[in-house]
Amino acid sequence: MSKTIECYFDVGSPASYLAWTQLPDLARRHNAELVWKPMLLGGVFQATGNQSPAAIEAKSRYSRMDMQRFARRYGVTLNQNPYFPVNTLQLMRGAVAFLDTPRFDDYLTAVFNAMWVDEENMGDPDVVTRVLTAAGFDPDDVMARASDPAVKERLKDITTEAVDRGVFGAPTLFVGDHMFFGQDRLWMVEEALA
Repeated sequence: MSKTIECYFDVGSPASYLAWTQLPDLARRHNAELVWKPMLLGGVFQATGNQSPAAIEAKSRYSRMDMQRFARRYGVTLNQNPYFPVNTLQLMRGAVAFLDTPRFDDYLTAVFNAMWVDEENMGDPDVVTRVLTAAGFDPDDVMARASDPAVKERLKDITTEAVDRGVFGAPTLFVGDHMFFGQDRLWMVEEALA
């Protein structure tokens, strides 16, 4: 495969969830490699001066409505998590810990569905333990991996890399040097791949 889609994301972003539901099929259709780049969205916001749409009431209202439009278009469930926004530091360290392993997709599936389908409080360690156990993970193993200094450093490095490439929010996708912000730009990603 000579085509590559890079996706910088954070599981605390409903737009990242929507992109996650669509990107694997999109990549297959275009015979492209999908490279997931877990980053800490809070770190990106801090570095760029950006903020979550949730911080601005009118934008938050519109964003929730718009996300539902896309969920319907994609044929997926998206529920407004009552605990949003959630501190995703540990969850994103977990994503990095499983990034190059066969269980990465299982991890993302468990966490994204818990956040955006099942409306779980993924900021609560007991809830995270229950969700991971149900997905066939050993929560102690996940926490040990997420606490590894190399994993912590890799999350920082990917987040810094994202900012250096001009990322200011999630998801942000790259096809070569072409950057596309937001899950609503997937059609542009398809055009770039074609």
